Amino acid sequence: MEFPYGFMQDLKDRNDIASVAENYVKITKKGKNYVCVCPFHSEKTPSCFIYPHTQSFYCFGCGAGGDVITFVKMIENVDYMEAVKYLCDRSGLTMPENEQEKKAAFMKKRVLEANRTAARFFYDTLISPSGRQALDYLLQRGRTPRIIKRFGLGYAPNSWDTLIKYLKSKGFNEQEIISADLAIKGAKGSVYDKFRGRIIFPIIDIRGNVIGFGGRSLTNSEGAKYINTSDTIVFKKSSNLFALNFSKTTKSDKLILAEGYMDVIAIHQAGFNNAVATLGTALTEQQSRIISNYTSNVVIAYDSDEAGQKATQRALNIFSDVGIKVSVLNMNGAKDPDEYIKRFGKDKFEMLLESSSNAVEFQINKLKNQYDLSNTDDRINFLKDFCKTMSDIKNAVEREVHIARISEELSVSADLLRNQVASIYKNKVRKQKKKEKFDVKIHIGELASSSSSSDVQRKNNIKWALVEEGIIFILMKNPDFWVKIKGELSSDDFVTDTNKKIFECIVDKIQQNNSLDMIYLSESLSDKEMGRIAAIMAKSSAQRGDMEQLKIYINTLKEKQKIKSKTEVAQMDDQQLKQYIDSLAANKKTGGVNFGTER
Repeated sequence: MEFPYGFMQDLKDRNDIASVAENYVKITKKGKNYVCVCPFHSEKTPSCFIYPHTQSFYCFGCGAGGDVITFVKMIENVDYMEAVKYLCDRSGLTMPENEQEKKAAFMKKRVLEANRTAARFFYDTLISPSGRQALDYLLQRGRTPRIIKRFGLGYAPNSWDTLIKYLKSKGFNEQEIISADLAIKGAKGSVYDKFRGRIIFPIIDIRGNVIGFGGRSLTNSEGAKYINTSDTIVFKKSSNLFALNFSKTTKSDKLILAEGYMDVIAIHQAGFNNAVATLGTALTEQQSRIISNYTSNVVIAYDSDEAGQKATQRALNIFSDVGIKVSVLNMNGAKDPDEYIKRFGKDKFEMLLESSSNAVEFQINKLKNQYDLSNTDDRINFLKDFCKTMSDIKNAVEREVHIARISEELSVSADLLRNQVASIYKNKVRKQKKKEKFDVKIHIGELASSSSSSDVQRKNNIKWALVEEGIIFILMKNPDFWVKIKGELSSDDFVTDTNKKIFECIVDKIQQNNSLDMIYLSESLSDKEMGRIAAIMAKSSAQRGDMEQLKIYINTLKEKQKIKSKTEVAQMDDQQLKQYIDSLAANKKTGGVNFGTER
């Protein structure tokens, strides 16, 4: 859908890209631009730049870039229409709709209504005679009627189509029920309930919409213990958190990240309204960014088994990348928060929260458990790993505390440990700077080394790619030049597919007298293509933008057509070969091409 010019201009004016970005990352003023740690890849040193004058962003570390719509698409994991709607909602704009968009919006509304109706059905079934077994299970697990109602827990009857029949009686058709993932269509065309014989946990977003469900088997003998709603038009597992609708308003300065539904509900029942859980998956980077919108402190309360400890370590790494301070619960005598609260009570759990070990202590204790410290070789290996862990700690005081403690415990010189940590840290810094320098070089057009086909194509044709990008830059800055050179240049002259697509889009906008502001291009181009434009525009201060330079670019690009393949050269006679060499020499004298590399 192509939106009216006036609407897109309003959308752009009301959603300054720096203002939008600072809702997700900390941005710092750098001259006339801003810089931040890139939210799209892991890095320590900020390499993502935000350019107010072009309302664009570009990361010199991973190549992500584009306009404000592209930014929202990538960080919220939504499509173009959803990103525009997000920006409309944020800025109070009314979004124009075409028939296709109206149909999509209607289906989304119906799926949400079907979910809400199903949630009510599941709850009513739980408190009815047919749900007695499930209700008894919850009560035996210590859940109270009040907490059951608060979380809207339910029960799905152990039948093939009870829910389908109920939803159809309420006016929903089969396609709507399937689109909500409340029913599944079999290979032979039969349709049956997805959740059967399971306790139901409604998943509610921060706006209060029921967007999906988790289902726990009562018998543990019917397939997986837990199943969850698959991704739908209203639900994505990787970008939602269970109970965030309650926890987002907590007065606590931290969130508790638990492993599953029952743990979260147990923690809330004990009086702590700041617990959340991921949705049947390990913590994702997107979920960590969502959490960072509400707190900078997280307590990880995963199970104490091996799987829980591995998940804890992974979560520590992810939270570190978004700047969240993490502590870890050490639940001695219990495998999870639910069991701990039952065994020791909520007061002890509160004390446990207050005394939770920080992430570094968790890692040190984990290392200790891996080695027999009475064994010389194990002590040496432990100290090597310990020093590596210390080299990641930025706070000198915290680092010194841990070094002093281990020095005393193992009777090892503290100075020796400090020197080893300093050596490891210097080596890491050197490697990191080398990597970042290399990454920046890659993404500002000096070279391309990616496994994707288009980047390989660019690398193999780097001279022509840089010329094409010079043409794109000048036309972006001077669309009126197209009238003067359109007879001399066409997309067929382009060598690389990505630049060709961008060029065709720009020419189309020019011919329709449309603006070339980046916000008007993102509907027609992919995120990767928008990243390429952002990279081109990020080098603008080092580029000439006049007609003379444009003609040099065009003439240089035309040289490609004159270059023969190895097979063609091999088939030339002596006279033809001489003429070919002379023509290449003549072309070389026509002038060079200047490429800039400034941010």
